[in-house]
Amino acid sequence: MPRKKKTWGEKLAEAKAKEDLPKKFHCDKSGMHLYVPSVAEIEQEIRRVRKGKVRTIKQITQKLTERHGVDMACPMTTGIFAWIIAHAADEQEQAGAKRVVPWWRLVKTGGELNPKYPGGVNAQRARLQAEGHRVIRKGKRHLVEAAMST
Repeated sequence: MPRKKKTWGEKLAEAKAKEDLPKKFHCDKSGMHLYVPSVAEIEQEIRRVRKGKVRTIKQITQKLTERHGVDMACPMTTGIFAWIIAHAADEQEQAGAKRVVPWWRLVKTGGELNPKYPGGVNAQRARLQAEGHRVIRKGKRHLVEAAMST
């Protein structure tokens, strides 16, 4: 019998329940102090992005690196958690929630829209344009114009 597929909300709750995160550690191989953030901390950072602004995963990891006094915050974990947060927020919105985490304000390096977010590039573009951003297309990529120099 196949297992019931978890909702994004369930996945988010599981990620928030991880007791081993956040975690700071020293990597003997690289000699670096590393930081793995919690999903709650990533969610908080996304909530801080105000209407009319965008941030990149790189900017968030740089902020976490400085805040926690380490050499590097994990961009992979940050990206995965952002993806879960985005889908859980979309799920909440579809269920009738009025205020959700503004996942659409989080773009890839260089201002590129993320096709893996809910509704793909079209949904993210529509939300950003509604907030006053200009989104341009360069080949297959869609970019927020003001964020391209980021």
